Amino acid sequence: MHYMAILEIKKIEENSDSSLMMFDERIQAGFPSPAQGAFADAVDLNHELISNPAATFCARVIGDSMVDSGIYEGDMLIIDRSLEPHDGDIAVCFLDGDFTVKRVLINNGEVALVPANRKYPVIKVPQESNFIIWGVVSHIIKKLNR
Repeated sequence: MHYMAILEIKKIEENSDSSLMMFDERIQAGFPSPAQGAFADAVDLNHELISNPAATFCARVIGDSMVDSGIYEGDMLIIDRSLEPHDGDIAVCFLDGDFTVKRVLINNGEVALVPANRKYPVIKVPQESNFIIWGVVSHIIKKLNR
């Protein structure tokens, strides 16, 4: 039995305003440093996260098959359909009527969908299946609050 997730896929609006205030300093992940800066101009998340708005969609993750790749239930994926899929990419795939997000392994014309959770099996995509790599995951947006 294959584990497939239901994805609610939404189109990214080309002219939506995603501007947020941008802190003008880089933030240390090591030892703290004195705050010196103030806020700079606003940052537009569409500009930062989306290179091709006409081919970009977002979807919220349901399930736990990709947790070892840092993708958890409730995370939002930015999916770019204009990117050519490569071996090892994390992608949204359509297989026999269901969408799923997995790492795609391509070897000599054979495709395998690899979960990032040992609870789930690798899905070897049969030649006769209805299969497409629908889009490549370009970003993951996480909510970190309690």
